[in-house]
Amino acid sequence: MAFVLAGLLALPARAVDTVTESDFLDDLPVVLSVSRLSQPVSEAPAAVTVIDREMIRASGFRDIPELLRLVPGFSVAYTGDNTWTAGYHGLADAYSRRFQVLVDGRSIYSPHYGTVYWTELPLSIDDIERIEVVRGPNAAIHGANAFVAVINIITKTAAQVPGEFVSLQAGEQDMRGLTVRHGGGDATLRYRLTASAQQRNRFERDVTNKSAVSGDNGRYMESTQTYFVNGRADWQLSADSDVMVQFGLSRGDWGAGSRTASARSFLEPLEQDARALYLQLAFHKVESERREWRVQAYHTQNRFDADALANLGGNVAVDQYLAQTRSNIELQVNEQWATNLRAVWGGEVRQETVKSPQSYNSGKTLRGELARAFGNLEWRAHERILLQGGAMLEHHYFTGNDISPRAAANFTLAPGHVVRLGISRAYRSPTFFEEEGNQVLVRETGVLADVYTVPSDGLAPERILSREIGYVGYWRPARLELDVRFFQDKIDDFIGQQKADYVTDPGSIISGNEFKYENLGSVRSHGGEFQLRWRPIEALDVSAHYARVFLRADTARENYNVDIPRSAPRNSWGLLASYRLGGGWETSLGVWRTDAVTWLTEGDLTQAYTRLDARLARRWKWQGRDVEGAVVGQNLGKDYQEFRDTNVFSRRVYGSLALAW
Repeated sequence: MAFVLAGLLALPARAVDTVTESDFLDDLPVVLSVSRLSQPVSEAPAAVTVIDREMIRASGFRDIPELLRLVPGFSVAYTGDNTWTAGYHGLADAYSRRFQVLVDGRSIYSPHYGTVYWTELPLSIDDIERIEVVRGPNAAIHGANAFVAVINIITKTAAQVPGEFVSLQAGEQDMRGLTVRHGGGDATLRYRLTASAQQRNRFERDVTNKSAVSGDNGRYMESTQTYFVNGRADWQLSADSDVMVQFGLSRGDWGAGSRTASARSFLEPLEQDARALYLQLAFHKVESERREWRVQAYHTQNRFDADALANLGGNVAVDQYLAQTRSNIELQVNEQWATNLRAVWGGEVRQETVKSPQSYNSGKTLRGELARAFGNLEWRAHERILLQGGAMLEHHYFTGNDISPRAAANFTLAPGHVVRLGISRAYRSPTFFEEEGNQVLVRETGVLADVYTVPSDGLAPERILSREIGYVGYWRPARLELDVRFFQDKIDDFIGQQKADYVTDPGSIISGNEFKYENLGSVRSHGGEFQLRWRPIEALDVSAHYARVFLRADTARENYNVDIPRSAPRNSWGLLASYRLGGGWETSLGVWRTDAVTWLTEGDLTQAYTRLDARLARRWKWQGRDVEGAVVGQNLGKDYQEFRDTNVFSRRVYGSLALAW
């Protein structure tokens, strides 16, 4: 760093004088998620990908998690039981436990497993304004679950969507979708209300000669019917204060699992009833040009209900009832202390609860409280040098006190070209299930039939130390943005499943394959990635990315030492290009390639694949309405596998029609 700093200071003063804020703000996107300060991506202390409305439309994706295919280093898959997973630089299993996922600042990951229940999220893809993905640890700003990445979904304000909107989709694999939205109000109070019904059948149902069915033919069901409503109101109380209120409700009737009895897992029910709700309130006040603050509170609930009947030496009723809640209140204060010095600080208090008799061998509701305090400082030490540092102090109900610091320095080499050096430490606290999970099966007679997991002996949080070198460049004549990141990460106290030392009674039929979660060792990863956005003419928009990742594991369980290095594709890349043909016509093409991946624990080795999607659309006016019709083809090449070898994603086509007035 000293050599870079000395070189920059030695550059001619005339070059320094040409660097102004407009060199960045006019061309590069402004982000909010990295440091809680509004800043262009070139001044952010970590790498970030912005997925905007145009990219969302051009992709043709209708399920929110699929948009992560547009981010370098991400692996995305639909797992089973109507859930999605994602991995960034590996370590991915069925639960995506190492991300912080936010919707308008509201955390949506599960305190039970740590997963995100994307399928029951009461949010339409049509209501998303943009998604900011921070690539790398960001616990200094967003807390313990911001372990390897932060996904911040920012929805449209009520003022952005006045009037009526209707969107319909229909296609192969029983795909159906209907979304209606109404927006209204006046200059002081604006509101929007959205209702949606979605139906999916994700994979091919008939699967032949796959490992999950022991060489036999099987019939698999991954179908969802999900209904939701959400609303938002934005109320301008005065010239310097405003209130935002949101709510959402969803219900899902889902079918899942194998229709082949010999292949069924009793903990993967055939039918599920899912319900979710949230209420969010935020008050924002601008005290002066130098100070503003925001208070936010929200409450969320998720509930699943699924029953099954097994025969393990007698009837066993499997009750998979699960209820989760999160209540949260947060303060954030932004201050401009000098022309070259600004800061953000605040705190948060949260309570999380989980109740699941099947998962914890108890009818009790488990509770935990956590508290956080954070601060981040940005100092422009020189026209060419921007220094940033911050930390999060957190008290977690399982692991006690932890501090997550970060420091970064951004050096402007020339107008529009910035090099970033960064180092950060982050923690991931264990979930309720990792700490206290106790899955058992009990016969109707009250006799223990089998044990799947037993509680841990007390887990330490996972710790990651991340170092990175980044570059952000913008070539104005070519309208080309380039983001390059090289990283080196070390994870200590990795949490994984280990065979439990569980002693059964003589003659018991209990399987002897009981597991519990333990801190098993360390994982190292390094590699590089880039992304670019090229818009040489108004009609053409191209985005592309590539990632290369290397992993090494040193754990107490040999299968992890084998599987973890394969849990990220060695190479992965993607390309999305759209072109406006004229006369309202436009077309887009998406190509995604990933090497083979081993999904940990519940997943399988899935082979490398290339996926090709295409979209043709036209916009026009009809009786005063804005109309868009589109035809989308997904996976126009060969079938490929997701997460398990029984999850076969085949070619399919759907059409859509949207009207706004």
